[in-house]
Amino acid sequence: MNNITFVPTEKLLPNPHQPRHQFKSEEMLSLANSIKENGILQPLLIRRMNNSDYCEIIAGERRLRGAILAGIEKVPCIEVDCDSERSAVISILENVQREDLSFFEEASAIGQLITVFSMSQQEVAKFLGKSQSALSNKLRLLKLPVDVRYYIEKEGLTERHARALLQIENEKDIWKVLNTIKERGLNVSQTESYIATLYAKPKRQKRESKAVYKDFRIFVNTVNRAIKTMQDSGIGAVSDKTETDEYIEFRVKIPKIVRQEPRQ
Repeated sequence: MNNITFVPTEKLLPNPHQPRHQFKSEEMLSLANSIKENGILQPLLIRRMNNSDYCEIIAGERRLRGAILAGIEKVPCIEVDCDSERSAVISILENVQREDLSFFEEASAIGQLITVFSMSQQEVAKFLGKSQSALSNKLRLLKLPVDVRYYIEKEGLTERHARALLQIENEKDIWKVLNTIKERGLNVSQTESYIATLYAKPKRQKRESKAVYKDFRIFVNTVNRAIKTMQDSGIGAVSDKTETDEYIEFRVKIPKIVRQEPRQ
């Protein structure tokens, strides 16, 4: 078991692959007060950088920030021997498993493990105790534009709100929906219903087009029946029909003099 050593806070450097980007001031003040009263209960995990006096934090940056706020000059640490890549992977995995990581931070961290460190979804899912489908759903959140993600977090919208926005095909419509959510205070179900109405319009137009096309066929049959009725009545009407993708054209000739059949 590695020994616990106390390291000056100014000698500890943050991990560049730390997935957590937001440290809420209220929570940090609460942590600082807890550290003042109880101390740091769980040592930070660190690695030595190039045999220097400086160490990189593998896990525990939040505790370090709380200690600094509490005025603590040295914090308990456990030093491990690992390279920068292993340090990054441990840092990401440790943070993703914490409940207070935002859903976008979690998705970004999982994406790093797969794209930067060449881990498979199956490997990440095993480490995190999640299903591959749950992992895929998290990664899909990264398809939203960065400014959209920032707005969602700033406005305190939920992960389900973000998932609903994935149905939208272009960024202009995404912002339209986001503005509506804010103006009307839409919950998730209301948001999903609103998005459904936006994309229901083209379907109705398609059905209407089919109905009009069906009416054209009725008109054509009506003209054909009219010509046949005239022919059956002894009127020598003739027609010439031309049909293209754009129109149906009829040329009908009706003689003004009706030929009378001779009586027997």
